[in-house]
Amino acid sequence: MSGGVDSSVAARLLAEKDYDLSAVFMRNWDTRDESGTDVGCQWEKDWEDVQRVCRMVGIPRRMVDLHRQYWTQVFEPSLNSWESGSTPNPDVWCNREVKFGALLQHLAQDSQTLWLATGHYARKDWHGHNITFPPRPRLLRARDLSKDQTYYLSSIPESSLTRALFPLGEMHKKEVRNLALKWDLPTAVKDESMGICFVGEKRKFNDFLSRYIPPNPGPIIDMTNSRQIATHQGLWNYTVGQGAKIRGCRMRMFVAKKDLGTNTVFVVPGSHHPALNVNTIHVSNFDWIWTGSPPVGLQQSSGMTAQVKYRHCMESEGCVVHRDGSGLRLRLDVPQKGIAPGQVATLYLQDWCLGCGVIDETDSKG
Repeated sequence: MSGGVDSSVAARLLAEKDYDLSAVFMRNWDTRDESGTDVGCQWEKDWEDVQRVCRMVGIPRRMVDLHRQYWTQVFEPSLNSWESGSTPNPDVWCNREVKFGALLQHLAQDSQTLWLATGHYARKDWHGHNITFPPRPRLLRARDLSKDQTYYLSSIPESSLTRALFPLGEMHKKEVRNLALKWDLPTAVKDESMGICFVGEKRKFNDFLSRYIPPNPGPIIDMTNSRQIATHQGLWNYTVGQGAKIRGCRMRMFVAKKDLGTNTVFVVPGSHHPALNVNTIHVSNFDWIWTGSPPVGLQQSSGMTAQVKYRHCMESEGCVVHRDGSGLRLRLDVPQKGIAPGQVATLYLQDWCLGCGVIDETDSKG
């Protein structure tokens, strides 16, 4: 449980069934690591909400401190990616390394038959069954596509997915909120949490990162004339596809690419410049949820028709997937903007989430 309305309703729904149910709260971040004080510590408020809900539902609860695992397995690797100019998504790796990794391993010490239920908007079914091979779990998009969270879950392995339960998968957000109000849960009117968990909603992202990454000045180059028009203080301050605040420019400039080797940010005028378009995505290491069992269509010379997401809040885009050495090459049906190295590319066959990989290269050529 996270202390939010979704996991609270999930717990209440499961409490109505014949489960030996208990709640677990993960503590992933410690503000004392930054400031030496507990002032404004969000995890303590969330833990209080979890306890209030559990008392009402009548289930035991405990907190598991995983902030060290989060720091070494999620935050530090993400920090290295930002410093190098990439655009990582820590929430994807938190699910694999911490929630469905370290936490699941910790809980399995007490029981080998446990199920881990979360408030994620996602579904799971079992595919195939015969005498020789047991059924395998498939991760499916939520019924409420506007809240679907399979993108964040696309990195968890089959072994973890086997033990996962998603009680909200068939529900819409409005239904969940209405149930919370009906049951008078303490979190019924609590706002949704937005943004990366360790940054929060009120802090500016770049200000937060500046605590950990020293300045590294470099040129900002206008791609239309190859002239330097400004100096940046670090590649991590800029995101491909987004606007770059540069004084003295007649038009608003947008980031087309970043070059780690020369520590350069390249920009173009206007949001419709062709240099912002991406036609092809390359992923060196793609993690299939079904390890060792990529889709049959991938073997075809014509490639496999699929859909891809490179951000959580977007509709999936059509693409054709080809093997490229040990990696994958994704040719988009329609050129897209704002695709950057470091982002997670998640593949789908309709509702079926196949897995994900980190984008290491993009190409704007046709």
